[in-house]
Amino acid sequence: MEMFYIVLLVFFGLLFLVAELVLLPGVSIGAVLALVCYGGSVYLAFRDFGPVTGTVVILVILVLSVIATVVSLRAKTWQRFSLKQEIRSSSMPVIPAEELQVGDRGVTLSRLSPMGKVEIGGRTYEAKSQGAYVDQQRDVEVVGFENFSVIVKTIK
Repeated sequence: MEMFYIVLLVFFGLLFLVAELVLLPGVSIGAVLALVCYGGSVYLAFRDFGPVTGTVVILVILVLSVIATVVSLRAKTWQRFSLKQEIRSSSMPVIPAEELQVGDRGVTLSRLSPMGKVEIGGRTYEAKSQGAYVDQQRDVEVVGFENFSVIVKTIK
């Protein structure tokens, strides 16, 4: 029964070592728990079975720890779990100056007081009126650009 506890402690030590390497790097909780398990198994081996078995347990722990470390840190091990999909979108909005020109015409979708939404060429843009408030569904013309918004004026 003592050998079962030694094997169990070595197994849990390996689990904690892999957890430290993969899941909790830099935290050291897994490393401390692995050392406690390893120490307990070595102590039990020396106490219950003598120096020969204790030395064998130390060697087994060293070999298994090296194997677990190498397998855990290999790139090929984790490529099976990694995301392979590319993200081709951007969190940055489209700069209206790249798509529009001064003089393009559109219609307001919301009231510009002084900011609101306009539709120009089938696309919606954030717009700023050049002067007074502009009601929705009014024809407007692009007169300039400011950051990510379009500056517009009403068409009479």
